[in-house]
Amino acid sequence: MSSPGQIASPPARQARPRLPVHPFSLLLGLAGIVLFVWACATPRLRTVEGAFSGPFCLALSVAAALLLLACAWNERFRIPGLWLALAMAGQAAALQLVDAGPRLHYQHYRPLSILIAQTHPLLLLALLAQAALVTFGLRKHWPALSGWIGRNFRTWQILAAGLIFVLSAATVSRDVKLYLAELVLAALVQTVNLANIILAGLTLRPTALEWLKPRLQKFFGPPQAVSPGFDRFALIAAGWTVLLAAALSFFSYQRHPHIADEVVYLHHARYLAAGMLAMPAPPVPAAFELDLMDYHDGRWFCPVPPAWPAVLALAVLAGVPWLANPLLAGFNVLLAYTLIRELYDRPTARLATLLLAASPWQTFMAMNFMTHTLTLTCALLGALGVARASSTGRLRWACLAGIAAGLVGLIRPLEGLAVAGLLGLWALGVGGRRLKPLSLAAFALAALATGAAVLPYNRLLTGNPARFPIVAYTDKLYGQKSNAYGFGPERGLGWPIDPFPGHGPLDALINADLNAFSINIELFGWSTGSLLLAALPLLLGKLRRPDRLMLAVIAAIFVLHFFYWFSGGPDFGARYWFLMLVPCVALAASGLRLLEATTGSTAPSAFTPAVLALCLLALVNYFPWRAVDKYYQYLDMRPDIPRLAAHHSFGASLVLVRGDRHPDYASAAVYNPIDLQAPAPIYAWDRSPQVRAQILRAYPGRPVWLLDGPSITGGPFRVAAGPLTPAALLQQGAAAGGSR
Repeated sequence: MSSPGQIASPPARQARPRLPVHPFSLLLGLAGIVLFVWACATPRLRTVEGAFSGPFCLALSVAAALLLLACAWNERFRIPGLWLALAMAGQAAALQLVDAGPRLHYQHYRPLSILIAQTHPLLLLALLAQAALVTFGLRKHWPALSGWIGRNFRTWQILAAGLIFVLSAATVSRDVKLYLAELVLAALVQTVNLANIILAGLTLRPTALEWLKPRLQKFFGPPQAVSPGFDRFALIAAGWTVLLAAALSFFSYQRHPHIADEVVYLHHARYLAAGMLAMPAPPVPAAFELDLMDYHDGRWFCPVPPAWPAVLALAVLAGVPWLANPLLAGFNVLLAYTLIRELYDRPTARLATLLLAASPWQTFMAMNFMTHTLTLTCALLGALGVARASSTGRLRWACLAGIAAGLVGLIRPLEGLAVAGLLGLWALGVGGRRLKPLSLAAFALAALATGAAVLPYNRLLTGNPARFPIVAYTDKLYGQKSNAYGFGPERGLGWPIDPFPGHGPLDALINADLNAFSINIELFGWSTGSLLLAALPLLLGKLRRPDRLMLAVIAAIFVLHFFYWFSGGPDFGARYWFLMLVPCVALAASGLRLLEATTGSTAPSAFTPAVLALCLLALVNYFPWRAVDKYYQYLDMRPDIPRLAAHHSFGASLVLVRGDRHPDYASAAVYNPIDLQAPAPIYAWDRSPQVRAQILRAYPGRPVWLLDGPSITGGPFRVAAGPLTPAALLQQGAAAGGSR
């Protein structure tokens, strides 16, 4: 009771128990789930064949943004969550304006006139709304942000960073005005998204940063921690890489080759798996003609170097050729972690490993049947061998380094030259400790002995140990020196994506621009561009010894390919520069550590959460968009043949494929048996009435089917007629067959 003269205080108010989940968070989560289910179920977001279309990715992103908001809807993360959700939706909307698609061309933003006339107004409105909100939100943070920039960057560094940021945002076009307009648009989109991510970081409260800091430190580990070999972090990252690449290979790439090179790699692997160095020439060579398949002295063979087809042959024997590169990519993650751990501290190694596992460039390259993933495996083994030989003095590491360097030359000779040269200089003490004389000798002998294995192989196929089959093939088909190294008017194979006839300095600069742009897009798939973070150690002038080693690799690959006539094309990013991948992620991790250092060693920082957020955005936006928009049925290559063969019971028949050599015949030819007289469907190219007559006479006892390819049907393969007899088709004459 209260004493006299005192006012009795009201009874204590009992605290209302807080709900474990905010009701609005539940509504947001439910809305995200409903939108996701609707996007998967509605035919509006599918093609006429039932595959997901590009707009599906936009709906997927909005659903993910709603789920993100549902998870972040609390006082600690609500505002950053709103900015991050806006960034997620903004990147998805911007990707819908890009002309990438399954045709052979570099991606570009559509011209402004087409964007205004043909783009849904809501897309443009979403981008304008994002720009307006970001501009408004950044105003009150600008004084602090500009002050931080002024304290940590000089004027020339800001200008250099701006040049890298802008010039890599779009790639060249033959129309200069169109290129400049696209460059402005692309740079603006990148700028808005960069500012958006900065806002998400700036609005993280100190309590949120304090909550994140110990968790990130536990995730990446303290610098002084010693972790010999593979730790659990690297193993999980490697497993993630294998699963993601395998899933993309299965669902997007459909376990089917899409590029002419891949078709012959599979042929090569299959006849190597059968114990053959070459196949007998087909009965009618013109009916079985494929790019990169050569005829010599009655033999039919693939003229590319043998190491990758030999490795692929192991997967062929196991019945899973489509899993070869995903497994190698996972191994590459482990090798990269181990190598970077040798050169940097543990947090940098883990950061780089995370970035590598989250890299679309790495993952989509691992989805295919190309040589580049194995090339990276051997290069990493070689570098790790030199690093371990230097630190331990053990001879076996030097031998491993030499064998790996030689193997790179047996996969891709030009990269083999780069890797052997770089590892040789490193072994001699340039950029590190010199190997012992015995280790140096072991490295050199192992590299020479491994690389020399190509000499008897060359002799068996061309009759001359010093003449490479691929050179003989291109000289015969396209003219002398057409595929030679260096500048000259005769260089090139006449492909439409080659900038100019021949090869000169201007071509080389254009090729460099194409590849730099591809790396900016494909390296991390970030809406802000990927190159700026990797360039920070160089721009800041704070290069450590490992950074210099990474820059040396980048410079060597750049200089060597500067004098080669082809850029590699738009398939799977800057694939001719693929050995830059690990140096780029290592430099990006080093750059992130430099940014963290600007805040002080003990202060929590938003830089790492911002980079993790960008990786999340790439996973939600970039990966599905690229898988659906570009690589599904890329170049009209389709895996329809086994289904049609089973449905129509082709059996031991002759199937005449009408259409172009690529994609029509190439898609079917990959299903031919090695023995073209085997009791199985034989797929031949119905290229002309004359060739048809020859092939019908070569297979007189087989029923014949006529098959129209995608270039004729505009969609899937279609059985046009069959089964027919060869005699009946011969009687019909030229009017019945032939392709366009």
